[in-house]
Amino acid sequence: VQLQASGGGLVQAGGSLRLSCVASGRTLLGYVMAWFRQAPGKEREIVASISWGGSIISYGDSVKGRFTISRDNAKNSVYLQMNSLKPEDTAVYYCAAKSLYATNYDYWGQGTKVTVSS
Repeated sequence: VQLQASGGGLVQAGGSLRLSCVASGRTLLGYVMAWFRQAPGKEREIVASISWGGSIISYGDSVKGRFTISRDNAKNSVYLQMNSLKPEDTAVYYCAAKSLYATNYDYWGQGTKVTVSS
């Protein structure tokens, strides 16, 4: 499976961005999808995750109420709508996928950089 993330860029604080991630190589039937981020000098953290059917969604505390994860299984895609962006959201964002009962994420995209200016 190859994951291709896109949609990053430079935005002012308070603005919005929508990240997209498209999977190719095989269907992601049953897979959990997630977005992670890693800021300079910091550890990677999970931003949001979504189950195959979309009924189970979780968010990191720092993005709750501002970010929304969604997926379109027909398009093998997952999205991250980011609103009310803050400078501390600046990071490289990665999409990832794991099978339902896996502990670790099996597949990772290349990352897309988000920079939020103050």
